[in-house]
Amino acid sequence: MAQRSRPTISKRQREQARIAKQKDKAARRAEKATRPKSGDGTPAGVDPDIADIRPGPQPPADWQVEGDE
Repeated sequence: MAQRSRPTISKRQREQARIAKQKDKAARRAEKATRPKSGDGTPAGVDPDIADIRPGPQPPADWQVEGDE
């Protein structure tokens, strides 16, 4: 009969590292849940991606303006 080999030390180290990483992630999730959400100042119901866009024609960008050189 063949003998079964024991798990190697490196496997145990990998398992311990994985368990430690899971504990760290769980702690970060718990901290994030208790931390108050920081508002960026946009009112509720306004999409923050388009909050500063004005309707109508936009002024030209700095690189589009020809200067008096």
